[in-house]
Amino acid sequence: SESNSRRAVNRGYLGGLLRLYQDWHQNDVSNNYIHIRRGLLLCLKHITNSQLGRETFLGSRGMEILFTTVQDCLSCKNLDPIVNTVIQILRKCYPKESLPVATVRSSYFFPLPGNAKAEPPCEGSEGKWLKGEFSDYESDGEEEAEKDLDNEDVESKEEDYDLETDVNKLRSRSVLDRPEEELGQYEAMCPELSHNFQELESESEEEKRLEDRTESLLSTPSHFIPSATSLKHPNYRWRNQSVIEMGPDPQKKDFKVPLQSWTKKEKCRWDPINDKRDIVEAAQDVDSCEEEDPARSHAPTLRPLPKGAAWYKKMFYPECEASINPSPGGRLESSDTVTNLLEKHQGDIPFHSPRFYVARAKCVKSIPDYKDLAFPDFWGHQPPPYSKPMLERKYGVQRDKVLDDVRRLIQPGDVIGRTVFDLDEPSLSSPGAPGCLTFFSKFESGNLRKAIQVREFEYDLIMNVDVNSNQHHQWFYFEVRDMKLALPYRFNVINCEKLNSQFNYGMQLVMYSVKEALQGRPRWLRAGHDICYYKNHYRYSAAAGGGMRGKCYYTLTFSIKFPHKDDVCYLAYHYPYTYSTMMSHLDILEQNRNPKKVYWRQQTLCQTLGGNPCPLLTITAMPDSKKRDDLEQFYNRPYVFLMARVHPGESNASWVMKGTLEFLVSSDPIADLLRKCFIFKIVPMLNPDGVINGNHRCSLSGDDLNRQWLTPNSQLHPTIYHAKGLLYYLRSIGRAPLVFCDYHGHSQKKNVFVYGCSIKETLWQAGCVVDTAVITEDVGYRTLPKILDEVAPAFVMNSCSFLVEKSRESTARVVVWKEMGVLRSYTMESTYGGCSHGLYKVSKSFK
Repeated sequence: SESNSRRAVNRGYLGGLLRLYQDWHQNDVSNNYIHIRRGLLLCLKHITNSQLGRETFLGSRGMEILFTTVQDCLSCKNLDPIVNTVIQILRKCYPKESLPVATVRSSYFFPLPGNAKAEPPCEGSEGKWLKGEFSDYESDGEEEAEKDLDNEDVESKEEDYDLETDVNKLRSRSVLDRPEEELGQYEAMCPELSHNFQELESESEEEKRLEDRTESLLSTPSHFIPSATSLKHPNYRWRNQSVIEMGPDPQKKDFKVPLQSWTKKEKCRWDPINDKRDIVEAAQDVDSCEEEDPARSHAPTLRPLPKGAAWYKKMFYPECEASINPSPGGRLESSDTVTNLLEKHQGDIPFHSPRFYVARAKCVKSIPDYKDLAFPDFWGHQPPPYSKPMLERKYGVQRDKVLDDVRRLIQPGDVIGRTVFDLDEPSLSSPGAPGCLTFFSKFESGNLRKAIQVREFEYDLIMNVDVNSNQHHQWFYFEVRDMKLALPYRFNVINCEKLNSQFNYGMQLVMYSVKEALQGRPRWLRAGHDICYYKNHYRYSAAAGGGMRGKCYYTLTFSIKFPHKDDVCYLAYHYPYTYSTMMSHLDILEQNRNPKKVYWRQQTLCQTLGGNPCPLLTITAMPDSKKRDDLEQFYNRPYVFLMARVHPGESNASWVMKGTLEFLVSSDPIADLLRKCFIFKIVPMLNPDGVINGNHRCSLSGDDLNRQWLTPNSQLHPTIYHAKGLLYYLRSIGRAPLVFCDYHGHSQKKNVFVYGCSIKETLWQAGCVVDTAVITEDVGYRTLPKILDEVAPAFVMNSCSFLVEKSRESTARVVVWKEMGVLRSYTMESTYGGCSHGLYKVSKSFK
């Protein structure tokens, strides 16, 4: 009991227990009395449950004694009960401290419009675990005991705690959160309902030939878009945001995207004529951006390559490599270098153009005013050449890492403790000694706040929190260079927040090597070994702006052997997908679509809080003719409303959206049928500002946008406000979507699944009596998930849920279901870490 523990400390028993344990450990060489030794440890464990007990334990050199004695037990599995108990005591008694940052609030600040102020965020959907259930020490039953770790779904245990049981709140209700006259502005976002299709009467012979030519390309892969329509540059329309249907413009010269196909094995080069056109168009983009924002005096530049490295000289200057020296300051100051790079680009990366990317990146508005482009985003990447199995968790890896942390405390002699990168102190962003890694993260979607060299090959990393916030740490994306070959570097991301992670179940981070890319292998690959995720000794501090004393942090630790010496590598939580990537992807899709078959309309839903356009797409099939029946069928097609990336750190949602868009405009017969049956309204990136500035969950207002759908603020949450307004408008004209789906990523579950809404299932799960004569419900909300379960290998019906929780009442899924009356309103979750069944199941690798 607590009183007995306090009495034992006051009477000096704790020191005696330590000496007694030492004696048993030294003399029980045959391990015949493990139960006695563990019994002594359990006494120590109970005593150290109190603050006084922990302080006395530290004063009695308990950390040193247990750390030293446990080293003799690590190699024998029979001694695991002793090892696990020692680890629990060491972690509990490790002195708690604040993160080594001046403030836990974000390094970036954005002044909010009007009287709104950036306040510390309230407890949200992921804040349930902050409710005082953690004191300043750890409970007995946590994952570090090196148990099986089978129970990975933490959220499923908590799913029922706040089910909505008020039937009146579950019923659909037609309400408006704004004056009805405001809805008229959204008519312009539905030009397909009033378009007269005059171009169907003025089809040129060239366009007819184009249609014949594209028909012959149906044998290409279904996800490859037949190419070669001659259109004016999409950026022109984007800048002017005209409401005229996009189509061939006889007044403009043809502009063709260099054709790219992953079916071609031969090497191809960029067309020099198109090169010149690209440069001209890019220059026009820069001019337009400068006109819109004269304060932007710097166009972003590609991150410098290691010109001093032997491999770089050999690759670019094989005849005179000895005479080539790095440019002053290391930056690319000559267009020759970029030209050389583009000449090496094979043009074989699907739906990607470095030139288009640069043109779009130059128009991006960010808080740090980015001046650098990350190489992977500029260059692009190909899919991995093979599927990689999940990483097998090494036995005892977590306790080994914890013991390393303890060694750092009690044997600090080899601890360097040098800050080598710091967003808050840019002067420290250069390494202070040779042999030290160089870090960088000030590029689009980048996130690394601070890097501290612990030992020669070990670094502690701190992520930046979301703008105007003091929480949400998960997403990271940064550059590292000046590495040595074939040596394991250990990285510890020490300010993670989530209770658990797929990193404990075989997931790896991703790595991109610039040297590999320049040698023809541009790929993000899964990387890292000795990976684990566990609670550490860092705590929130009110003095550091935390506002939630006692909140725990977690460490993601991994080791990496870099493939080349003096390479430039990028490490990320998941495959990055930036705002500029999305915008340039839309440009290329529009260029490559077949305008005689695909109706494509790109508009701007609104400007974001940070001043970036949020695109809105309309995709459907062109009517067969101007005949009344064909036009009537076109106008009366039901709507499907798709959205993605409301949470910036869920980059997998953007990759799913990317595949959706490529399929919808492709020549696949199923895609053609879908276009003829439905009108797709798509917002491919609902939180551009968060994505641009490297946030994990929030917008620049510091709010989780997927908790603002009940009463969005037009100034603070413009994308939500106007997306909801468009849905209101569709409902007001009797065209509410047949299907609404919001794409997300899930960090703790595998596979792909959906969350839907059901009154009956919610009430049944909550244990309520349901009168089926009074409460009726169309079960059609289950139809689409069941179809997906049959046809989509990654989809799992058993992981789906149709419950409505009180804490989710302001999410898109629930609000669209209630207020718009959309029966099939879903959140679709995609895993970060692979599939556990079916075609895409990846088995663990045993080594």
